[in-house]
Amino acid sequence: MHVGNARTAIICWLFVQRHKGWFLLRIDDTDLERSKDELTELIKIDLTWLGIKWDETFHQRDRMARYTEVTEKLKADGRLYACYETPEELDLKRKVLLSQKKAPVYDRASLNLSADQKAKYEAEGRKPHWRFKLNHAPIVWNDLVRGEVKFDGSLITDPVLIREDGTPLYHLGSVIDDIDYKITHVVRGEDHLSNTAFHIQMFEAIDGKVPEFAHLSLISDAEGGKLSKRLGSMSIGDLRDQTGLEPQSIISLMGRMGTSDPIEAFANPMDLAATFDFDKFSRGTPKFDPEDLIRLNAKIIHQMEYAQVKDRLKALVGADVDENFWMSVRPNLEILADFKDWWTVAKGPVHSVIAAEDKDFIVKAATLLPDGEFSRDTWNAWLTAIKANTDRKGKTLFMPLRKALTGMEHGPELDGLLPLIGRARALERLAA
Repeated sequence: MHVGNARTAIICWLFVQRHKGWFLLRIDDTDLERSKDELTELIKIDLTWLGIKWDETFHQRDRMARYTEVTEKLKADGRLYACYETPEELDLKRKVLLSQKKAPVYDRASLNLSADQKAKYEAEGRKPHWRFKLNHAPIVWNDLVRGEVKFDGSLITDPVLIREDGTPLYHLGSVIDDIDYKITHVVRGEDHLSNTAFHIQMFEAIDGKVPEFAHLSLISDAEGGKLSKRLGSMSIGDLRDQTGLEPQSIISLMGRMGTSDPIEAFANPMDLAATFDFDKFSRGTPKFDPEDLIRLNAKIIHQMEYAQVKDRLKALVGADVDENFWMSVRPNLEILADFKDWWTVAKGPVHSVIAAEDKDFIVKAATLLPDGEFSRDTWNAWLTAIKANTDRKGKTLFMPLRKALTGMEHGPELDGLLPLIGRARALERLAA
């Protein structure tokens, strides 16, 4: 599942939670050659990791008998007709119309074929595809995001609903499923607008109730351009396994991106759902910046209680981590995996490079290290003693100490980290 698909699913799910509704996960797999069970399973794994639970699921491939039933009715009603053009012939017709600056609308030539002509085509081995005959009338609906949307039915080409091999396309199964499952709201990308136009006529032809539609603007990259192939192919699995993001960061960004509300970190997605409203979405193009995910992820981690992460921390470092250690390190983490680095800083060997002019200072500082068990007050007490016995202050005072104790020039505040390192280990590092 890629970020664009995930955003649509997240927004639909938030809407459902806001209104205590019912959420359907439908697997569109009528194209049996391209649909693989292992890919379906990955979609379910991604949704489950995000925290999105569905109330019911089914495969379209299991509903072929129902689709055939409706197909036969549409044929009998004259709304579904057989076409025999090859892809090459259709492409030529399209190019001719475009060269004449006309809309590439199918000319319905197949409606004029005689029984003999059809028989001749079939004798040649041609198999028909089947098109839905649109009424050339205005198509209007009130979109939850875009407001009133209008299409001229005469400017839309009759859509193909049945392939040459007899299998239905997404459009047919989608409309029939929505009718049978009493779907009230459909959330899609704006690239489906023209599809929705002829779907509405299909609902009417099958005597089904037309649901409400929300068409979301497609996301762009951080500069406002079209998503690059690299970002466009970013999958939820990548964000989970390679970047180590928390699912709440993705929910927080996708649920607010493109709305009038500020993007905030929601540790509990239900708090975000409580604020959800399609009226807040604009028709402008929202910008997707992966850096926003990192920023939100850090804020979410900074809210995590010890009980939430205790077992995950043990899995990271292979040892029990106490609450005090977690609370001391937590404000410095962007992703949870960063915790392992700070565990190593406190508990494992560190490699420090100290400038020559600081070595005597470090030796002197070691002699002034307070006795007894360290607390959060130890660091300031130690600095006070060092100031009184040396001419160091400011950065020249604390930076060499930080480097000697942690091997780094930045990180958690040492008033919290020094007790985690402990006196024995601190002396060992100062001596080294």
